[in-house]
Amino acid sequence: MSLLLIQFLLLTAPIFAQFGPETAIKNGLERYGKVAVQEKIFVHLDRPLYLVGETLWFKAYQRDGTSHKALDLSKVGYLEILDRQNTPMLQTKFALQEGHGNGSLVLPSTLGSGVYTVRCYSNWMKNFDPGYFFETSITILNPFVPFEPHPVAESPIAYDLQFFPEGGHLVAGLESTVAFRATDTQGSGIAFTGQLIDEQQNVVADFRPSQFGIGAFRFTPQLGVAYSAILTDANGERSQFTFPTVESKGVVMHLKDKGETLEVEVSKHIETATEKLYLMVHTRHGNVQVQSMELTNRNATFVIPKGSLNEGISQITLLDGYRKPLCERLYFTFPKSGLSLEAKVGKGTYGSREKINLDLAASLGNEPMAQADLSVAIYLTDSIQTEDPMDFAAYLLLTSDLHGQVENPSFYFDPNNEGRSQAIDYLMLTHGWRRLDWGQVFAALPPKFDFLPEYQGHFIEGKLVDRTTGSPALQKDLYLAAPDFPARLYTTYSAEDGAVRFEVKDFWGPKELTIQTDLRKDSTYRFELESPFAKNVSAKKLPLFSFDEAWEQTLLNRSINMQARNAYMPASYRQGKVPQPDTLAFFGRPDERYILDDYTRFPTMEEVLREYVRGVLVRKRQKSFHFKMVDALVPDAIYDSDPLVLLDGIPISSIDKIMAFDPLKIKKVELMNAKYFLGTMAFTGIVSFSTYNHDLSGFELDPNVQVIPYEGLQVAKEFYMPRYDTPAAVASRVPDLRNLLLWAPNITSDAQGTASVPLYSSDQPGKYRVVVQGVGPDGHAATKSFYFEVKKTVL
Repeated sequence: MSLLLIQFLLLTAPIFAQFGPETAIKNGLERYGKVAVQEKIFVHLDRPLYLVGETLWFKAYQRDGTSHKALDLSKVGYLEILDRQNTPMLQTKFALQEGHGNGSLVLPSTLGSGVYTVRCYSNWMKNFDPGYFFETSITILNPFVPFEPHPVAESPIAYDLQFFPEGGHLVAGLESTVAFRATDTQGSGIAFTGQLIDEQQNVVADFRPSQFGIGAFRFTPQLGVAYSAILTDANGERSQFTFPTVESKGVVMHLKDKGETLEVEVSKHIETATEKLYLMVHTRHGNVQVQSMELTNRNATFVIPKGSLNEGISQITLLDGYRKPLCERLYFTFPKSGLSLEAKVGKGTYGSREKINLDLAASLGNEPMAQADLSVAIYLTDSIQTEDPMDFAAYLLLTSDLHGQVENPSFYFDPNNEGRSQAIDYLMLTHGWRRLDWGQVFAALPPKFDFLPEYQGHFIEGKLVDRTTGSPALQKDLYLAAPDFPARLYTTYSAEDGAVRFEVKDFWGPKELTIQTDLRKDSTYRFELESPFAKNVSAKKLPLFSFDEAWEQTLLNRSINMQARNAYMPASYRQGKVPQPDTLAFFGRPDERYILDDYTRFPTMEEVLREYVRGVLVRKRQKSFHFKMVDALVPDAIYDSDPLVLLDGIPISSIDKIMAFDPLKIKKVELMNAKYFLGTMAFTGIVSFSTYNHDLSGFELDPNVQVIPYEGLQVAKEFYMPRYDTPAAVASRVPDLRNLLLWAPNITSDAQGTASVPLYSSDQPGKYRVVVQGVGPDGHAATKSFYFEVKKTVL
């Protein structure tokens, strides 16, 4: 009976008639949102411009795409530096914990001067369009390689003019709002005048942009007329562009702002099976609202109270009675209040090597914001370091939900900018929404995803194939390990297409992976490692690199200072510190442990095992050694099959090779005297040998064991900042040429919403910029920036 009930519920859950149409539509999107969780990552970089040899520091904030609260979903983040051709120059994996993570990259001298993309994402985010990965641009200068003082144009001057009918359609005889966007070859908006002309060259509409090359005009298209557009740039150069095709029948929508409400006017020039339409409104898959209305004379007007909308981008979708989307547009709601960050230092000017106290305060309205997650960078601004930092709030509420490039997003969040409300509505019309696949939203079955969230640890994936034929190997057991302390062993099996996935935990730094099948049974297979980094790239464009000859002296000084800093940096800051691991091996506390130096050492492994190790019996059959384990749970019972034998955590299929190994290289032997289960595998006990340095000590692995160099999660380094808290330290002759005074990625405000960070100025005089990024537990984010000056003190 219970089975029949379950089957009934599964079959009837998606049926439209089970609920009222409005409820069914709402439930469909809410159900989809719970499965297709949207994950956002915002990255704070320490500065916008670097020299090769310098270190790029970063802090990643991991947020829920709907609420913008901390999302503890993925435990691994991926950060890449891509060149103009979207070729990865540097890649790293880093740990995400409790909604954030941080790390660094040293920029090698192999990088050429230019503008690069920094992008960041999780494994789960690879299921969705790469246009929603975090992306920002940085400039890297290589003073050791000559470069052109002026940019070289990639192609002759050319513009792109695109048109976006409101709602998505131009229908003959129905007046529509037509938005437009004109950009240059770098994707930047241009100033221009435009004319829409018909086939007889008659001007039917004039238009010009409001901000950043975007704007809109009203227009009633006629059936059978092919329109085109003429763009005239600031230099008087004219270009002609095609215009969207006019449809004979269809539906258009138009949104009107009525102050306290929004009116969505719907006009139809089509006969449909149902005259009832549904308007769905949601903000980032949340706060879903659905209205229905009968058409009167092929027109309808829906009313949306503004107060019912959440801050940020809301998607307004018109559906027919079969839940097929007819029209769609976006609307932006400005935040009524947000996180406020205050940052200050004691005075406007400091001397060399002087102590500075940076005081921070976070609040929401008049209330202090406790537990705000903050990060701070303080860097020297000079003639080549001028770019403004990315606005955290603008990213969460605006650019992270828009497909394509948004020029100067901070403009829309400055209340002093006149016309920002109109400008942001033009932006909503030109950039559109592409996160949802309505076919999946209302599908009977939940969507399938190729990439799972790395909730417990990092996935190492690949494919197992036959060495000879290259065909996939099915249902084969595999082992993954690396010589390490404590021993870590991971098991899995290949799927029907040969796909293999290992989930590894606490996998830090560079490793030499060993991957093998059960070599006692299968030795003819090869594992092909799959890169965990995303293959797809966004369509966003990078600006051309431009070098000004006036920068030469500044660049020379900065290059010399960089080399001096690296030379005098304490060695302890060059290497990261691995988080304190669990000292127990993967199998936990052993039933028996033998530290061999506590015993008289014997020259052969057979003598060691026979004399000291009680829980394993050494047997020889047909000239081959075998281990027999005594079951600790049933002392009179002895397992028939060999146990799992490990050397520094690596499975060893040949007990003969272990028996031939020099026992003086073995530090300890540990036993598990009972059946042990690991994943889908079961072992009749474990015999684990450990060398002194956990490096196999020259043991020769079976040639069928694949050894693959692999970078685990990066080991976070500590930012170096000298302390000048004594007269001797201040008088030190060691030069301090830091142009990055502070990088503090993990600051948390106290119950009063405050935090204080001490630091010291360097010997580098100049104007320094303080950049604070932060987000509160409620998901409100903010960016704060200000300057102070350092003047050189004669010591």
